[in-house]
Amino acid sequence: MAAKPDDSKKRKHVPAAGGKSAPKKLKSSTDKVLKKPHKLTKQLGDKKQQPKPHVPVESKRERRIQAKELAEARKKKRKKHYTLEQELASLWEKMRTRNIAKEERSRLVSDALKKMKGKIPEIASSHTCVKHCTQDERNAVFVEIRPHFITLATNTYAVHLVTKMLDNASKEQQAQFISTLHGHVATLLRHMVGSLGKMTHPIAVNLVIINFYPQNTSFTIAVVEHAYQLGNAAQKQTLLMELYSPELQLFKDLISAKEARLVDVISNLQLQKGSVVRHMTSVLQPIMEKGILDHSIIHRALVEYLTIADQTSAAEIIQQLSSPDLVRMIHTKDGSKIGIFCIKHGSAKERKKIIKGMKDKVGKVARDKCGALPSVLNNFQVLVSILSIVDDTKLLSKVIIRELEGILKELLSDQNGRRPLLQLLHPNSSRHFSPDELAALGSSVPSLVTKSPLEVNDAETSVLGEAGKEDADITKSSHVNEGGKKDPFTRRQELLVHSGLAEKLIDACCEMAEELLRSNFGKDVIYEVAMGGADSILSPTLDGKLETLHGVIASLAAHPKKEGSDEQHLFEHFHSSRTIRKLILDSPSFACTLYEKALKGKCSIWAQGHSAKVISALLETSSSMVHKLVEKETQPLVDDGILKLAK
Repeated sequence: MAAKPDDSKKRKHVPAAGGKSAPKKLKSSTDKVLKKPHKLTKQLGDKKQQPKPHVPVESKRERRIQAKELAEARKKKRKKHYTLEQELASLWEKMRTRNIAKEERSRLVSDALKKMKGKIPEIASSHTCVKHCTQDERNAVFVEIRPHFITLATNTYAVHLVTKMLDNASKEQQAQFISTLHGHVATLLRHMVGSLGKMTHPIAVNLVIINFYPQNTSFTIAVVEHAYQLGNAAQKQTLLMELYSPELQLFKDLISAKEARLVDVISNLQLQKGSVVRHMTSVLQPIMEKGILDHSIIHRALVEYLTIADQTSAAEIIQQLSSPDLVRMIHTKDGSKIGIFCIKHGSAKERKKIIKGMKDKVGKVARDKCGALPSVLNNFQVLVSILSIVDDTKLLSKVIIRELEGILKELLSDQNGRRPLLQLLHPNSSRHFSPDELAALGSSVPSLVTKSPLEVNDAETSVLGEAGKEDADITKSSHVNEGGKKDPFTRRQELLVHSGLAEKLIDACCEMAEELLRSNFGKDVIYEVAMGGADSILSPTLDGKLETLHGVIASLAAHPKKEGSDEQHLFEHFHSSRTIRKLILDSPSFACTLYEKALKGKCSIWAQGHSAKVISALLETSSSMVHKLVEKETQPLVDDGILKLAK
C-alpha cells in the first residue's frame, strides 16, 4: 500500500547552509529592555497623560432626594391609586390624634369616604377608613365591599377591614356576610390570611384598625373564626356543615339548629358515615398539616370527627395532634376535650411530647386566662388529666410540679389554678369540680375504647338507630386515669409527697392561712390540706407539719373580737366560719387544738350570732373525744336554749 503524501501544515525546519542547523541564540538580560511596551501599558500611560473632566460631587442630601423622587415615580407607575392613598394617609394622620374635635374628625372621615367612593375594594389592601364614620356611611361601605368579601378576606391588610365591619355589622349584615362564605369555608380555613392572617408592618396604616400598632406587631385574625364566634347557633351550624359533607352544603335547610351533633344529622338524613369521614379527612388534614390549630371552629369539627371516625382514622388524628403544638388548642372548650383525648389515648411517647410542649407554660395553662370567652376556662382540665393518667411521675415532677411550686402562692387563691392541686389532694371530688367538668375529664373517643363483652352483646342486639346514637356519644368513664397503669394512690403519693410539693404546700398554707380562710377559692385548698388529703395521703409523713397548720389556724381564731372594726372575725366571716366548722366536724385533732387554743372558757361569747355554728359543731361532731373535752362548757348553753344544735 502506497504511503500517503505528507500534507502536514507544520513548518518544516530548514537547515542552515553547510547542512547543520544554526545554534540557538541565548537570551540576555538586555533583551527585556529592548521589548516593545505592552499595549495595555501604553493605554494606561496615555490615560495618565490626559486630565479627567471635572464632575461636581453631589451631597448626601441631594442623593437622598433623587432616590426618593425615583421611588415615588416607580410607585406611581406600579400603584393605580398611589396619589389617593397618600391623601388618605395624610387625612388619617389628622383624624387619629386624640385631641381632635369630634366634629372635625367626622368632617375628615366624610372627606376620606368621598375620595374612596367606588374604589374601596381596590385600595382596601392599603388604606381604609370606617372606624369613626356614621352608621349610614358604614352601611355604604358594606354595600360596596360586599361582592368582594372573599377576595378581601385573603389579603394581608384588607382582612382587618372585613373583621372590623363584622364587629360593627347588624344582625342582617352578619347573616349576609355568612351567606357569602357558602362554599368557601374550608378554603379560607386553609388560607394563611383568611384563617390565620399573619401581619407584620411597621405602622399598619389601615384606618380600619382600632389602634396604632408598633413595629413588628403580629396579628392573628381569622375571618371565618370571627364570623363563627359572632354568629348565633344556627349560623355556627351552617359554617360547620361546610366541613362535614358536600351533601349537607346542598341540603342545609333540612337541618335544624337542635341537631347540634354530627351523628344526629347523619342519622336523621340517613347519610353514609364512611363518606362523611372521608370528606372531613380531606378537609381537616391540610389544615392540621399547615399547623392552623388555634380556632374554635376547627376544634369543634375535630371533636365531631372523632365521634364518628373508625379506630384507624381516630388513632391517626390523635397521633398527629399529640405534639407540643397541642398547647395552642386547649384554650377552648372543645380544644380542651381534644387535649384530654390525646392524653388518654396517646402512647407514652406521645404523652411525653405533650408534656414537654408545656414547659414554661404550666402556670398559664393552670390559671387559663386566655380563653376565647371569659367564662370558658378549660386549660386546667388538660393539666388535671395529665396528673391523673400519666405514669411517668419523674417527668411530671421535673416539668409540671417544679413549675407549680414556683407560683404556688398565686395558685392557691386562683379559681382554676387551684384545680390541679385539689385533684392531687382529693381526686374527682364533686365539691371541687362541676358535673360537666367531671364528665369532660371522663370522656373518651368511642372507637378507641376497649369494650367489654357485655357491651358488645348489647350493641349487637340494639336497633340501628339506637346504635348510631351510642356510637356518637363520647364514652364517659367513671375513672379519669383510664390510660394509666400505675396505681392511682401511688401516682398521687409520688407527685404530691415524694416530690416535695406537699411540704411546700403546707408551708404556704401556714403563711397565708388567714387570707385563704377568707377567700372563696382558697378555703377549699386549706381545708383539704388541713384534712391531710383524701385517703390520708399526707399522713404519716407530714403529721408534724399538719399539726403546725392546725395550730396556726387556731392561733388566728384566738384573736379577740375587735369592736367597731370593719373586718369580721374568723368565726363570723362567711367563708372562714364555714371552713372552720367543716374542719371541726371532719377532723377531731383539729377540733381539740382549736378548743384548747381559741375557745376554752370563751364558748359563751361566740354562742350567739353567726359564730354559733362553730360552737355547735363541737357537739355535732361524731368524735367522743371532742364531746368529753367540750361537754362541761357547752352543754349548759344548750340547756339554757342559747345554743341550738342541728337536728
